[in-house]
Amino acid sequence: MKPHIHAKNSAKKYGGKPEDYQKIHDFFDQTKAFVPDMRHRAILHNSFGIFLCERLFGVTITNSDGKVVSVRDVGEQH
Repeated sequence: MKPHIHAKNSAKKYGGKPEDYQKIHDFFDQTKAFVPDMRHRAILHNSFGIFLCERLFGVTITNSDGKVVSVRDVGEQH
């Protein structure tokens, strides 16, 4: 699934706009630049990747609706 589709799904689930979540989903799928098949998921699509994502974006984000959303929850949804 492409990052913008993940972002749309996050907006449906947590509120706000897809743009609120785009950078998080881009983070997880950046490995497609090096491994352009399903093997890319072995690099960041795991608890370590979620931990790194929290370090980069913080434990929570505030979406455009003003709702505080857990970055871990968004990562686990991805």
